[in-house]
Amino acid sequence: MPQRRGLFRARLDCRPRLRNHAGMRLTPAQLEQFHRDGVLVLPQLFSPAEVAVLRAALPAVFAQDTPANFREKDGSKVRTAMGIHLRSPAFAKLVRHPRFVEPARQILADEQLYVMQAKVNVKAAFGGDVWQWHYDFATHHREDGIPGPQPLNLHVFLDDVTEFNGPLWFIRGSHRDGPAPTGLDTVTTSYALWTVPNDAVARLAGAGGILSAHGPAGTGLIFGDLMVHGSPANMSPWDRRIFSLILNPVANRQTTFKRPDYQHHRDFTPVEPLADDCLLAEDRVAV
Repeated sequence: MPQRRGLFRARLDCRPRLRNHAGMRLTPAQLEQFHRDGVLVLPQLFSPAEVAVLRAALPAVFAQDTPANFREKDGSKVRTAMGIHLRSPAFAKLVRHPRFVEPARQILADEQLYVMQAKVNVKAAFGGDVWQWHYDFATHHREDGIPGPQPLNLHVFLDDVTEFNGPLWFIRGSHRDGPAPTGLDTVTTSYALWTVPNDAVARLAGAGGILSAHGPAGTGLIFGDLMVHGSPANMSPWDRRIFSLILNPVANRQTTFKRPDYQHHRDFTPVEPLADDCLLAEDRVAV
């Protein structure tokens, strides 16, 4: 990646993936990039057939009348479907998938990880609103009493994500100097968010640049709890849906319980990975 300031586009690592029953291991180069940049892009982490299984499960979840489905400010479209692993057999498998669990164990050097949160974030065509600059630890610490910024966010794109349909933007290296200042925004979004002020964003982006993460459906992302990120509105005619799993060490579990279970899962049982082909298997995981 060029060492210059300004706008950076995610450069995808096209080396072959490691697939086996135990999932996959990140290479030393990938680990170095993750710790340096704060975000890692994994092309073709999931196959088109696996993505098709996940996409097929979404309409039923989005149709549910539940507070776990957060909607855009106009109320017309689902913005975030939370607790999705509790509502869908396919996503109950995905949170246990070895291609998520094993890299998380590797990065965190901890095999005792629990499913802290699972959701699908949506930027609907012509209507997906902005997600302001923020980092997840601000919410996890203040709302859930998470002691340290160890939670790890693992994504898979369920649609092709381009520069036009609201890709995730990351401030490269913004995790390295500790938590940035934040303030609670309850006005400009339908989902209250601890956002990073403009002066801090300008300072961090001036040092590291902005990385736009996009790629075809099936692309994976990994980033940590201090990574400053956001996304622009989706003005395109193409939906942008991304699955997000947060795994957290059991030793770092929540200490306060203000938010409901669908926002922060309260089962601290360590997650055990399933077989690598679990999404395409005929059996079902109970939810």
